[in-house]
Amino acid sequence: MGVIDFRLRPPVRGYLDMLMYANGPRRDRATRLHGMEPAPSASRQSVDLLLQEMDRAGVTLGIMVGRSTRLYGSVSNDDLQRIATDYPGRFLGIPALDLSDWRAAGRQIDEAVTNGFRAIGIEPGAAAEPMLADDRRLYPLYARIEDVGLPVIVMAGGGAGPDLSYTDPVHIDRVAADFPDLRIVVTHGGWPWVHQILHVAYRRPNVYLSPDQYMVNMPGMQDWIAAADGFLADRLIYGSSYPFLPVDACADWFRALPIRPENRQRVMHDNAAKLLGL
Repeated sequence: MGVIDFRLRPPVRGYLDMLMYANGPRRDRATRLHGMEPAPSASRQSVDLLLQEMDRAGVTLGIMVGRSTRLYGSVSNDDLQRIATDYPGRFLGIPALDLSDWRAAGRQIDEAVTNGFRAIGIEPGAAAEPMLADDRRLYPLYARIEDVGLPVIVMAGGGAGPDLSYTDPVHIDRVAADFPDLRIVVTHGGWPWVHQILHVAYRRPNVYLSPDQYMVNMPGMQDWIAAADGFLADRLIYGSSYPFLPVDACADWFRALPIRPENRQRVMHDNAAKLLGL
């Protein structure tokens, strides 16, 4: 069974206008902070090279989460569909809501259902007006996403907002409690609050964690490993954060971790497949 990489942004269309490609030195510095060398496909902005790297890594599907922010740039939902069409079976798009227009965001949820998208992404701390994940203005959107039965992917870790408060897991905890049937995937795994977000996931069965690059050679890594091989084996989701980490080196690194094979299979494939109904 192949690997599903839950956070992979290919070098094509709107992604090329984002900081991760427009500012190569900034991206490559982050890669080296994690102890890895930049991916040739990222440096050369080559989808063909990326597909080769995915093949070497055994990554059969890359999950592309759209973006609608002023802080990091935007990738339209139309771009996501075009990329998936241009490279059939290799990439799956997750549309992002425009949080600067509440009515438009509501329509985007309905459009996501109509167009067969399998989840919805939001980045409240990176919106034009930054918001915490439990901002009450978001609650009608959470309610609608819960009603249509899609998971929501929330960026609530790493550089999720202007300051550290935007990554505080208490905000995810409140949303998970208020919407118990809403499946919530926390991008960047709530880092650096590793113990705290693991506690949230322990007590909230609707919370899934995807630490992606913030698991790789970072403080808290051993706690993620323990969770992946323990209570969170069915709700931890693997991702590389490409282009910040190379697809092949990241997958090889993860496979070498002391995680039992059956749990590694869940984290690197089964949990994402089940969550997205693949």
